[in-house]
Amino acid sequence: MKLGVFTVVLGGQSVEEAFRYLSESGVQAVEIGTGGYPGTAHANPDELLADDGKIRELKGLAEKYNLEINALSCHGNPVHPQKEVADKFHSDFEKTVLLAEKLGLEKVITFSGCPGDSPGAAYPNWVTCPWPDDFLKILDYQWNEVLIPYWKKAAAFAADHGVNKICFEMHPGFCVYNPETMLKIREAVGDTLGANFDPSHLFWQGIDPVAAIRKLGKAIYHFHAKDTKVDPLNTAVNGVLDTKHYGDEINRSWIFRSVGYGHDYQLWKDIISNLRMAGYDDVISIEHEDSLMSGQEGLQKAISFLKEVLVFEETGEMFWA
Repeated sequence: MKLGVFTVVLGGQSVEEAFRYLSESGVQAVEIGTGGYPGTAHANPDELLADDGKIRELKGLAEKYNLEINALSCHGNPVHPQKEVADKFHSDFEKTVLLAEKLGLEKVITFSGCPGDSPGAAYPNWVTCPWPDDFLKILDYQWNEVLIPYWKKAAAFAADHGVNKICFEMHPGFCVYNPETMLKIREAVGDTLGANFDPSHLFWQGIDPVAAIRKLGKAIYHFHAKDTKVDPLNTAVNGVLDTKHYGDEINRSWIFRSVGYGHDYQLWKDIISNLRMAGYDDVISIEHEDSLMSGQEGLQKAISFLKEVLVFEETGEMFWA
């Protein structure tokens, strides 16, 4: 495995400053935002695709600081019911695929997206229960008329350009939010689609990440290292569904934390061990979204924690067996 960082946390630095800082911190790989919600602070596809020299420059910086560019991220909602919104996210996705091809990368990270409840909808509609029956009709429309057809075309486009791993971050608010929905769309579209496994979005849903890793197995294509702390007092009163602002930490049922601040070493060691048993031996990419720490402090704590947890070397021979 390799220790990586999703560089959006360092968006205020130039790409060279960010690469130098991460290299000096012992990081081995980077995931770079190229559109959608992550933005383009360190890699603007419009500029890079128009100038092969800039692509060589980006590659050269990574080599200079002994970093592997492992994935590009363009999280968005390309099936948004408002066409202009959907078109922008779709464009970001296609540009990211083309840039990945130029960089020789096989992985693009995004969301599945969430359509509206009908062709005339204005906003996405995330369905979380089967009754009244209207909700099942919405799900049928979303999956069979919008989501599956869109991703069949998008996956074919990606495959044509050498991107054979579209990694869905399983995120509430979008149609793919847990292992069951991940496997559902993978079965419908094909194995170009896989999971960007981010346990922070699973913890608060009550999902055991170790059990989820065992279920997904080879369908795990990328991993975000981010933690969540579920507040036992607030959850005891209001449950885990929470629409309060992320900045209202003391009143929320849960908040995102840097790794180690939501769950202890043992659980994270179990996560890493089960990833290896499931066949994932790639980058563990830190995503910092801890509102109780500055970006750099949270990042440094995560780096230090994960250096103790990750398994970096090949297993070697079981001489005792």
